[in-house]
Formats: sequence, structure tokens, C-alpha cells
Amino acid sequence: MTVWPPLKVVVLLCAILLTLALLLFHSDEFKLIQSSNFAYQFKNNGLGHSHGFQSPPKIAFLFLTRRKLPLDFLWANFFENGDEAKFSIYIHSQPGFVYDKSTTKSSIFYNRQLNNSIQVLWGESTMIEAERLLFGAALDDPANQRFVLLSDSCIPLHNFSHTYNYLMSSTKSFVDSFLNVNEGRYNPEMLPVISQEKWRKGSQWITLVRRHAEVVVNDEIIFPLFKKFCKRWPPADHDTRRKTTEKYHPNCIPDEHYVQTLLSIRGLEKELERRTLTYSNWNSSIPKEDKRSWHPVTFYYPDATPQTIKEIKEINHIDFESEHRTEWCRVESTYTSCFLFARKFSPGAGLRILKKDSLENRVDHEKHG
Repeated sequence: MTVWPPLKVVVLLCAILLTLALLLFHSDEFKLIQSSNFAYQFKNNGLGHSHGFQSPPKIAFLFLTRRKLPLDFLWANFFENGDEAKFSIYIHSQPGFVYDKSTTKSSIFYNRQLNNSIQVLWGESTMIEAERLLFGAALDDPANQRFVLLSDSCIPLHNFSHTYNYLMSSTKSFVDSFLNVNEGRYNPEMLPVISQEKWRKGSQWITLVRRHAEVVVNDEIIFPLFKKFCKRWPPADHDTRRKTTEKYHPNCIPDEHYVQTLLSIRGLEKELERRTLTYSNWNSSIPKEDKRSWHPVTFYYPDATPQTIKEIKEINHIDFESEHRTEWCRVESTYTSCFLFARKFSPGAGLRILKKDSLENRVDHEKHG
């Protein structure tokens, strides 16, 4: 006859074995962390998976251009004063356009263009497609951990070191995102996948952490709905002098809604700083029905004064009228200035800024020997 141990003894033995197993597991985990501390830190800093890369984390600068990069001389100065191991450059331009010595003033942009670019029309879903192509290309490099989307009229407001430290100090993406219920851009035909409750608007110029860039590139549900139901009105090829056979739909600008709405639907808004890092000057005196109000003010040579740039760099909060909300800019828990970049700047304005920066650098060099 088999004699079984008392139930209390069995439970006690199981508890001891479980405790030993947990201690062994955590011991092995600790050894793993100690041996690969670099990868562990990136995972816990919200930078996505390290994929085993053994280099500094990089910022991927993603430029959306028509053809050339008009401010290449200003950006070349920015990158040349940075650490080449800490950045990557990707350019979406017109299909077939190549960046070489005949099309850019700086070799740092040679062959940085995507070879699978598409023709882009403002206010169309092709703008989102181009963005997704840029994010997808940059994700191929596992060292890219921050992804900054820029236009061909953007300028850097600070040097590379300041920009790098600012972005790498945050575990969040910077995505201007707010409720948009008054402009009539939401199309009810997007239901039930995209509800009006999840509908968001914001600046196209975003900065994403790696895991959010992956969400954008891997999306196969929200983008097709945008392509079908979020379109500008009237259509881009519509002649106002003739009638169109296309059914009327809300005037929807896809690139001002797509990423914001996608991240809202995915429940990721708590992982965002809900503001853009790119300053734009909108002329509020122009009525909204006037097409001039669809684009920000352009800065020309006379406008790019040292005082103007200084004032932009010192902005520390943003007002969101539709939500009666003021966003005080911060990186994690530290309050800071709001913007790292600005647009829209003409080449003339860029030259004035470059001249000022060059003078300041020369004076600083002379002062410190």
C-alpha cells in the first residue's frame, strides 16, 4: 500500500520548487542584462527592439521633396557639425530624380533618394504613401531609433548635438494631435472601423519612435480607408468651369489626419507628446475659405532676422483652441522650448541664417581659442 505525504507537505514542496525556479530565472535574466546592457536599455527607453546593433542609436531624417532640396546648404552645415554615426538621411523625391553633384551642393545627400518613390499630389493619399515609403526604408536600419519627417522648406533651429540630445531624451513620439469636429472633414462612410470619437487632426510633420514607425508601415486597415474616403474637394484634377461626375465628399486632407487617427485607434496616445517639433506661422487674418489659408506663411530673406529665429526658439507652449488646451512643452518631466525645426523658409532666408550661424561659430571659436 502506497503512503502519500500529507497535502500540506506537497504544497510546501511545490512552493519551494517554484521559488527556486523563479530565483534561477531571475538570476539568468540578470546575467543576460549584464552581458547585453546596451540592448536592454534601448528596450526600456521606448526605442523599440535593438535587433542586436552595436552602435549609437541614430536619428533618421526623412525629407519629402518635390525634386531638389532647396536648403541643402543649410542642412549640410547642420550634419557636418554632427556625428555621422548618429544620423541617417532618406529623401523621397520625384520618381527617377537622383541626388548627385549636378543636383545638390553637398555630397552628404548623394544617392540618398528612394528608388521606389511615387508621384505625389498635395492633398491626396499619395502624400501618405510617400511618408510610409520613407519610414519603411529607414526601418531597414536597426540603428534608426527616431524618425523625423521634414519638408523641403524646413530648417534646423539648433545644432545637431542639441537636436540629438533633445530627441533621445524622450521615450515618446512627437505627434501634433487634437480633436477635429468642426471642419466637417470626417466621412461617416469610414464607420465602423474609424469612429468620429477616434478622428484626429494635426501637423503632418511628426517625429516617431521606432515602434510607432512600425505601426505606420505595417498598417493594412486604416490606410486603405483613408485612400477611399479621405480626399480633398474638389478633386485635384477638377476644372471648376465644368461639372464633375464624382460624388461629393467632405474636403479631407489625408496627411493632416492619418497618423494621428491611426495612433488614436491603436490606443497609443498616452505614448505621445501631442505636439509637433516643427514651427509654422499661420496667418489667422485670412478667412478659412480662402485657399491662401491652407498653407503657412513663407519666410524670405528680410523675414529671417536673428530676432525672429530667437523668438521661435524661445516658444515654450502651444494653444489648442479646439480643445481649450494649452500644451506646455516638455521632454518627459522637464519643461523646455517647443521647436527643433521651422518652415516654410526660402533659399534666401536660409542663406541669411547660414551666414549668421557661420559668424557666431567663428566668434565662438576665436573666443575659446
